[in-house]
Order: sequence, then C-alpha cells, then structure tokens
Amino acid sequence: MNSTMPLEVWEIVLRLGLAMLLGGAVGLERESHNRPAGFRTHILVCVGSALLMIVSAYTFPPGSTEPSRIAAQVVTGIGFLGAGTILVQRGSIRGLTTAASIWVVSGIGLAVGIGFYTGALIATGIVLVTLLLFGRIDDALLSRRRFKRLCVRAVDQPGLMARVSGVLGDFKVNIRKVELSRPEYRPELQAEVIDMDFIIKMPLYLEPQRLFQQICPLQGVIAIFWQGEEIPMKAYNNFSVSNNSTSSHEC
Repeated sequence: MNSTMPLEVWEIVLRLGLAMLLGGAVGLERESHNRPAGFRTHILVCVGSALLMIVSAYTFPPGSTEPSRIAAQVVTGIGFLGAGTILVQRGSIRGLTTAASIWVVSGIGLAVGIGFYTGALIATGIVLVTLLLFGRIDDALLSRRRFKRLCVRAVDQPGLMARVSGVLGDFKVNIRKVELSRPEYRPELQAEVIDMDFIIKMPLYLEPQRLFQQICPLQGVIAIFWQGEEIPMKAYNNFSVSNNSTSSHEC
C-alpha cells in the first residue's frame, strides 16, 4: 500500500462534499414521499461509496486488482440495503424505486470518488428528472389505466359483499378478482372481521375518492386500503354524515 495519498486534502473534501450534495438531492425527493430510505440514507450511501472508491483507486499499488474488486463489492453490498427498503403490504410491493435510487446513488458516489464529475452530475440530473418529472407523468397518464387494488376491512355480516360490489357496479368499475381473508375475531368489536381484497379496473374519468365516499358509510366497514395504503377516513366520515344523515356508522 502507498504511504502517501496522491490527492490533496482539498480535493478529498471536494469529492466527498460533492457526493454529499448529489446523494442528498436524490434523498430529498425520496424523503418528500416518506420513503424508508430518505435524505440521510442517500447521503451516507453516496459519501461511503465515494470514500471507498478513493481508497481503492489511490491506496493500492499500480496493477493491483483490488480497486475493481472493492468497487464491485460496493455495488453488491448495496443490494442488501436496497432489499431492506422493499416492503410487501397487503399484496402490493412498495420500495422498488427507493431501492433503485439507493443503487444508482452508490454508482454516483463511485463516479465522484474516482473524479468522474461530469458523469456523476449527468447521472444525478437523469435520476432527479426520472423521479420528479416521470413520476408525475406516470401518475397523470399511465396509472389510471392499470388495475387497482382495493381492500375493504369490515365486520363479517350477511350481504356485505353484495353492498360493496353494488357500489363498484354503480360506478361501472369492473371487478377482475376478489379474495376474502379468514374471519378474525376482534374482542373490542365483539365480532369477526374480514378483508375483502378486490382487483378492479376503473373508468378513466373516475376518481377513487368517489368510491371511498360511498363505501365508507356502508354498515360494518372499518377501514379502506387503496394500493396497499390505508385511506384516512375522517374526511369521508364527515362526508357521510353531511350527505347521509340517517347513517350513524363511522369507518
């Protein structure tokens, strides 16, 4: 190993500082969406990758294979961190984009560490455009055409499935698949609770909030999950009270 570092202190500070800025830029976008790996995680990954790249590039003798091996191990090791951000919730998978952002941030850190600033800056720009701009395009144009997952948690009672299906039918929602969970006894309710998991295809013009407004006041409904995320029920409770004064049920 070389006894002296060929880089000046200011250049080391520059590379690690740039890695912090670029990793933080991507992390802020993830943080704004309340993802498991956010601002600090992305900074740590990017700075750590840059540091390991500096160590591997400038502390081993010429001709050594260690630099490439260390860089490869960084990419492999990031896979375990990314896997920790992937969550399976009620049949839907979340965190794949965050895992991918962690992986690409490690690459940005490696590029900064070796001094490939242009590539690191361009890659960061592409990542931010993908997360910010393309995400909005996907939400606005593409997401409505996909199949959606609606889960209704309710007290098990006769006619429950028919009532929920009737609401979907009124809005011309096509039900492609339905799965029922096993009844689970809830002592606080003194009743059995089931989950009705629907795979549906919605008309392009239909906003999901209109479904929530009609399903919430149905007798026995406890909670609604849309694409794996629980829907805040207070707004729809208020809606049901103001638009259906005969119903005293709260979701």
